[in-house]
Amino acid sequence: MAKEIKEIQTKDAPAPVGPYSQAVLAGSTLYCSGSIALDPVTGEFVGGGDVQEEARQCLKNMGAILKASGASASNVVRCTVFLSDLNDFSKVNDIYSEFFKDNAVAPSRSCVQAAALPKGALVEIDCIAEL
Repeated sequence: MAKEIKEIQTKDAPAPVGPYSQAVLAGSTLYCSGSIALDPVTGEFVGGGDVQEEARQCLKNMGAILKASGASASNVVRCTVFLSDLNDFSKVNDIYSEFFKDNAVAPSRSCVQAAALPKGALVEIDCIAEL
């Protein structure tokens, strides 16, 4: 029997900047698209070039998408963090740790430096969650 595939959308996270979904629920697995530091109401960039403020907004947006699917940070099993500058690794880790502080098990993760991120972002974060 094929898994049901459902699009997850919420106005509490920015609309996609391209032809993709905020998240897709396939069976009990949620695949969240990469989140950058856009304000969901204005569509404007948040953080003013501060990588920690951008990371905070990325995770806030991701949290809204998780909530819309009936999940939370504790359901996240995998993340990918993209940085425009790998020297920001520890700064982003501080904010990332706050978001996942209540998880019994920290999600597995990759963190890579990207040549460029959408809209000039300093950080982008995606995740996979199990509901």
